[in-house]
Amino acid sequence: MRAVFMGTPDFAVPCLQSMINDGTEVVGVFTQPDKPKGRGYTLTPPPVKVCAAENGIEVYQPTTLKDGEAFRIISQLAPDMIIVVAYGKILPKEILDYPKYGCINVHASLLPEYRGAAPIQQAVLDGKEKTGVTAMYMDIGLDTGDMLMKAELEIGENETADELHDRLSALGAELIIKVIHSAENGSLRREKQDDSRSSYAKMLTKEMSKIDFSKSAQEIHNQVRGLNSWPSASAVLNGKRVKIHRTLITEGKGESGQVLSINPLVVACGEGALEIIEIQPEGKKKMNAQAFVNGLHGAKPSELKFS
Repeated sequence: MRAVFMGTPDFAVPCLQSMINDGTEVVGVFTQPDKPKGRGYTLTPPPVKVCAAENGIEVYQPTTLKDGEAFRIISQLAPDMIIVVAYGKILPKEILDYPKYGCINVHASLLPEYRGAAPIQQAVLDGKEKTGVTAMYMDIGLDTGDMLMKAELEIGENETADELHDRLSALGAELIIKVIHSAENGSLRREKQDDSRSSYAKMLTKEMSKIDFSKSAQEIHNQVRGLNSWPSASAVLNGKRVKIHRTLITEGKGESGQVLSINPLVVACGEGALEIIEIQPEGKKKMNAQAFVNGLHGAKPSELKFS
């Protein structure tokens, strides 16, 4: 099987590596252009480019797929299949229609649920107990193509979006090999998505960060988990902004946002209470709650309130 791989971030790397390890002939990799990162704005290659280079695969980084140049390159590479995993660009119809076995996308949800940009985080934000990955044929819609295979897993009650990201990435790497083998032996079966059951996972923004302590402990716990590690849930404690990275649901009752104890650090919510496990004061590194409390210089719980 000759394949072109299209992907950009860390999530896509295990899929590419599993294809290489399994013997798929990856004849080219398309990824986003290098971008400046860090304080020094150092031009940094995407993780998929690094993986491809380490395996001696030609890398292409077009700024657009619409000018015909990308299609010309793909025509020369003559892939039987194009695998797309978190690439970040929309494929024009001429590319979608080119490969014998089609363009196949690995999406991090159980479609038709959570089409769109942030399915992993949205599943956690919504308090879902399970999610998974779906391999599908790509069409001109946003994650609307016919489904081919799914794999699912349970979401831990305290699992963060970052942790779930890594598990789904590994699951996607296993699934894509099954899809490729099924395409080769002619056993792939298409299933249309039920649009009436679809939902959309919009792109994350910093505006989603602020915690409303009048909400239930469960809702806030899901917010903290779902926005870890970006953009992170945040609050203000006695006039100073903090990011809250990890919490546990616990027992307690009081005015919303009021600190109930400092050892452990527990805050009252609209319903129930949360123990804060990991916190980050503005301008400082994240730390465990006890280290943070030690820096409060003996403040009493009654003197501390989150808003």
